[in-house]
Amino acid sequence: MLKTVRFFHVRQLAALVALASLAGCGCGNCTAPAFYATPAPLISPFAYVANYDTGVIASNVSAYTINAATGALTPVAGSPFAAGNGPFGVAVDPAGPFVYVTNFGANNVSGYIISATTGALTPMAGSPFAAGSSPQEMAVDPTGKFAYVTNETGADVSAYTINAATGALTAVAGSPFAAGTFPQGVTVDPTGKFAYVANSSVLSNNVSAYTINAATGALTQVAGSPFAAGIRPVGVAVAGSFVYVANLGSGNVSAYTINPATGALIAVVGSPFAAGTFPTGVAVNPSGTFVYVANNGTNNVSAYTINVATGALTPVAGSPFATGGGPLWVAVDPTGTFAYVDNHTANNVSAYAINAATGALTPVAGSPFAAGIGPEGVAVAK
Repeated sequence: MLKTVRFFHVRQLAALVALASLAGCGCGNCTAPAFYATPAPLISPFAYVANYDTGVIASNVSAYTINAATGALTPVAGSPFAAGNGPFGVAVDPAGPFVYVTNFGANNVSGYIISATTGALTPMAGSPFAAGSSPQEMAVDPTGKFAYVTNETGADVSAYTINAATGALTAVAGSPFAAGTFPQGVTVDPTGKFAYVANSSVLSNNVSAYTINAATGALTQVAGSPFAAGIRPVGVAVAGSFVYVANLGSGNVSAYTINPATGALIAVVGSPFAAGTFPTGVAVNPSGTFVYVANNGTNNVSAYTINVATGALTPVAGSPFATGGGPLWVAVDPTGTFAYVDNHTANNVSAYAINAATGALTPVAGSPFAAGIGPEGVAVAK
């Protein structure tokens, strides 16, 4: 029985393949010291995975050190680290050593400070932070000033300001902001001006677009939003001036060009582009030249090159690339050298080296690497 980082993903899959319904339970709490000095920069890359199915026993997050030469994962001492009930999405702050995990069953977000030397996690003061109903995915803007969380049953987006010294989250005035039905993936464009949310219910099948108030982090719907997507859009990512959305129900990827003045989305010629069965997570490399999509139903990852002029996608030679059982989410490290895929039913993480010229994926020696039960979200911090 699948449980996914996007809880409604499972209900979407249930409608398609008659899976059983899911249930959550319990609630976890974190205890934190009252004061933190300004965190030091990280000296090594680290990866973090939310283990949802440990939630009935001990909700937690697996932490790994990444071998910068090979991409191999080594568990951090003390891993896994406690989270709230039903940990799902994982996000890292690009401006500071902070990790956030959405807790679906507890309606909150766990925040952690990363040890710059070991990658170990310490709950930050005030954690967990209240979210909306059934929080799903989370994104931090490129400056590290604001964070956004999609709330599935709340049909809205919680917005926060991030304390640069402590990582603590404070709700933005007016939060939560309305979204479509069953919002799932959320992302912020590289300029920090716009945010995009995939609304996965068949009642929506679209993408909400927002402008971000640079001073407050508040969201305002873009004129024309929401924009049509495929069937049951789930994951969403931005590569430069393009947005890519994985459509679970239609087995493809919608591509859009961003209007740089307004944030409005215009469908790319040729969109949508074929993917595998039940595509869920989508990620792009830092240079905006490749897109990777996890196909939950076919146990592989579709890889594409991006036409930097038009945004059109072309499959990479050798794509799709095999994963473990039930892949859900993809993360690319900040250098664009490695990619990581959490395999929900296999309870592990597949690691790949990325060919910088072609985008092809080659399994890292020792891959896959063990995770907790039912790994969900995955993110890389540097």
